[in-house]
Amino acid sequence: MSEITEQNQDRLIIVIPAYNEEENIENVVAQWHPIVEITGEDSRLFVINDGSTDRTQEELDHLQGKYPQLRTVKKENQGHGATILYGYRCAIAEGADYIFQTDSDGQTLPEEFWKLWKDRKKCGLLIGSRKKRQDGWQRIFVTRVLRLVILVTFHCWVEDANTPFRLMRAAELEEVLKEIPPQYFLANVLMTVRYTKEGRRVMYYPITFRPRQGGVNSINMIKIVKIGKTTLKDFRKWGGAKQ
Repeated sequence: MSEITEQNQDRLIIVIPAYNEEENIENVVAQWHPIVEITGEDSRLFVINDGSTDRTQEELDHLQGKYPQLRTVKKENQGHGATILYGYRCAIAEGADYIFQTDSDGQTLPEEFWKLWKDRKKCGLLIGSRKKRQDGWQRIFVTRVLRLVILVTFHCWVEDANTPFRLMRAAELEEVLKEIPPQYFLANVLMTVRYTKEGRRVMYYPITFRPRQGGVNSINMIKIVKIGKTTLKDFRKWGGAKQ
């Protein structure tokens, strides 16, 4: 723990998108806020409220007074990809040295963050690879199909392209973001592909992936099929344009 608590000059901003997470958001903030406290007084926890229609914002307003390094932003609903891209750009504008992204459903474990943070100087993108998933066969199936589609389309192997557990060097991320459309739904997927295709070093770490800790998942099989069709179209476009 001494290595973790050593004072350093690297400013971390954690980006968490949230949509209708009134049942989870208090626990998620309580779990992740200590990370930014330990990494430094200039580090921040950014929660981006993607136009929630439940009490997510009210919960965040209450938590704001309890957690001094928490910052919240409410924006119009645009979807997960657009929201994390918005959060990344906010973090860069705020002067982050490193940006970490996870989701607001409580599926990831904060204690597993430290193995990525310890190795942050080794490369620009460190990813948690979901080895033992507890989020259902549908999600596992989609991840495996996505991996094959990326291989066929972009001719590169990506271990876990869309995992919501990634630590990025801000300066390098800023370069990659120039190639990502601001409204792109599977933003993390395309980013991971670009890092890999451009020869930027990517490191993977096995992580735990629990079931959603509360609330209802907004993604079902009908939406997955629709997203899949759009993704194939977009991948063909980007695969041909960025070889």
